[in-house]
Amino acid sequence: MLGRRGTAGIIIAMQTASFLKELFDLSGKTAVVIGGTGELCGTMAVGLARAGAEVVLGGRIREKAEKRLAEIESHGGKGYFLPVDVTSRESLQHLLDETLKRSGKVDILINGAGTNSPTPFLDIPEEEYQRIIDTNLSAVFRSCQVFGKYFIEEGRAASIINLGSISGLNPLSRVFTYSLSKAAVHNLTRNLAREWADKDIRVNTLVPGFFPAEQNRKVLDESRVLDILRQTPASRFGNAEELIGATLLLASPVAGSFITGTEMIVDGGFNAMTL
Repeated sequence: MLGRRGTAGIIIAMQTASFLKELFDLSGKTAVVIGGTGELCGTMAVGLARAGAEVVLGGRIREKAEKRLAEIESHGGKGYFLPVDVTSRESLQHLLDETLKRSGKVDILINGAGTNSPTPFLDIPEEEYQRIIDTNLSAVFRSCQVFGKYFIEEGRAASIINLGSISGLNPLSRVFTYSLSKAAVHNLTRNLAREWADKDIRVNTLVPGFFPAEQNRKVLDESRVLDILRQTPASRFGNAEELIGATLLLASPVAGSFITGTEMIVDGGFNAMTL
């Protein structure tokens, strides 16, 4: 039989679990994760699903989506894949329309599609510049217009999370156009937060530090890795799972209800370093 202390411990544990569920529970919410077939946003999508949200993975590669959906289902979550081309407004509108057909609503939008290149500044061709800007910045602009119009017309409270970058806060060598595009995403986020706060639409930027992912492996040679680790107080790269806590905070209409227009930095202290 349990003693008084044991019974009290169980009650406290139950109260704690209930309190945390109240803060971060996303049951009944629908989250569209653009870039959800990638490593970082895919992991964030799993976190949203484990918190109760139905997750829509928007991306290009069905095979990657199917693997991520299997992971979501293994945790008891639910979701589905919809193809999207973020450089096309029509494709983004189709993503919204199909989500509404299948889920009936959207509550959370994550804009996380991105691309990068290590080309030195003077050698960047116009075509490469336009491709990176269109994927990293213009796509977020289009997506926020498409989904924002829906949120406003329906009077729906919502959370928009745009993926920024530590290079959008401090210029980094060898990723010139990428840094430019992300700095503009940070500014776009703050402007939309001001514009839509009175409509209960929160807009924030999640700013990862250095997390190994498909788009940055091409610039992470040995010397680059050593430079990054010297500049990072935590002395390591981040794990994708370490973005889930910040994602849930920004997505939650309870825990994150008064958070808008901010840059949530998850970087192991990189941005705090000075010489």
